[in-house]
Amino acid sequence: MPAVLPRSRFLAVLALLAVAACQTVPITGRSQLLLLPETTEVQMGLDAYQEVLKKSKVSTDRAATEQVLRVGQRIAAATGRTDYQWEFKVIEDEQANAFCLPGGKVAVYTGILPVTRDDAGLAAVLAHEVAHAVARHGGERLSQQLAVQGLTLAGTQALMAGRDPGTVQLVGAALGLGATVGILLPYSRAQESEADRLGMVYMAKAGYHPSAARDLWVRMARASGDRPIELLSTHPAPETRIKQIEGWLPEALQYYRPR
Repeated sequence: MPAVLPRSRFLAVLALLAVAACQTVPITGRSQLLLLPETTEVQMGLDAYQEVLKKSKVSTDRAATEQVLRVGQRIAAATGRTDYQWEFKVIEDEQANAFCLPGGKVAVYTGILPVTRDDAGLAAVLAHEVAHAVARHGGERLSQQLAVQGLTLAGTQALMAGRDPGTVQLVGAALGLGATVGILLPYSRAQESEADRLGMVYMAKAGYHPSAARDLWVRMARASGDRPIELLSTHPAPETRIKQIEGWLPEALQYYRPR
C-alpha cells in the first residue's frame, strides 16, 4: 500500500497546488494544477507506452501504418512541440479508439479507421489525442490524484520503480490507460472538450479543414449506438460535442491554411 502523508505534510502538498495553478493550457488559457515536472510525466508516458506495445499486436498493414504516420507527423509539427520524441503505431484491435501519451507516444486502433475514412477524419482523431498530451491532461489528473491521496512525487516515483501494482495502476489510469491493456479511460468532460478545441486548431494548422472534426463526430455518434446520458459520463454527449465543435469552428478557421 502506498504510504500516506501526515496531516501537516499533506497540507503542505495542498499549498503547493496553489502555486502550481499558475500554469496554463496553450490556446485556451485555462489554469491547471501540475505537481509533476514534465520530464517525469514524459518518462511515465514512455513506460506506459512500452507496456502497451508489449501486450498488443502492432499492425503490419502498410497502408494503414503509412497513413497514420503521414497524418500524425503533420499534426505533431503543428503543435510546435519539437522536444517531443514523436512515435506512431497502429494496433490491431476492433475498438474505435486511439491515444497519445505524454511525450508524443501515439497509438491508433484499427477499429477506428473505418470511421475516420480519410486523412482529414484521421487528423481529427489524432489532433484530439495529441491535444491531451500537449495540454498535459494526464499530468494534471495524476497531480489531482496525488494530492487527494497525500502522496509525494518522490514517493510515487519510488513505488513506480518498484512496480508497486497500486501505483502503476494509478499512474496508468491518470494517463488514460486502464489496468487491462486495450481499455482506455476517458478524461474529464472539461478535458475532453478542451482537447476537441485544441485539436481543431492543430488540424487546421496542419492543413486539414477543421470542419472534418464535426463530420467525424457525426459518424462516431452513429456508430456508438446507445451510451450513458451525459451527466453520468465523463465524455460529452455526441450532440453536445458536435455543437461545441460548431461553435469553435470560426476560431480554428483562423489557423487554416490548405495544402
